[in-house]
Amino acid sequence: MITTIGAAFAAKRISVGKETLTLGIWDTAGSERYEAMSRIYYRSAKAAIVCYDLTDDTSFERAKFWVDELNSHEEGCFVYLCGTKFDLIQEGIKSRCVDLNVVQNFADDIGARKYVDTSSKSGQNIEELFQAIAEDYQGNKGKPKANNGMTVSAYEGRDEKKRTCCSH
Repeated sequence: MITTIGAAFAAKRISVGKETLTLGIWDTAGSERYEAMSRIYYRSAKAAIVCYDLTDDTSFERAKFWVDELNSHEEGCFVYLCGTKFDLIQEGIKSRCVDLNVVQNFADDIGARKYVDTSSKSGQNIEELFQAIAEDYQGNKGKPKANNGMTVSAYEGRDEKKRTCCSH
């Protein structure tokens, strides 16, 4: 629940079957101020979680922008659409500003791998979302094309080695 200014990085280890994957997670915060720099963080990404605030319709419009950005620059990237602040809706503090059918239609139109409502405060659906990403990656590695035509390549196994910014 810490506010991101600029970009933040975290690594998360997730078990899929008998393997453990390490997800490198960049939180770019989606701010217009850092828009040009964001491409640095999602370059060669295999998956992107595009988030929007369930209680703010302008946030959903920004999410559409980010999906377009990803599709323009990272055609091999799986997109996961994520509504945030679900706890505020559940507690009756705020209302959902974007109709769920509109969101689901958008997710279908862009070929999103998954759409989920989440809460950073309660943790609702956060683990499930990351698990789905790891399982999708694991299920598609080594295949030339995923079901939606996006290329996925293996990266796991290298996480134990030190890497510089330009090494592969």
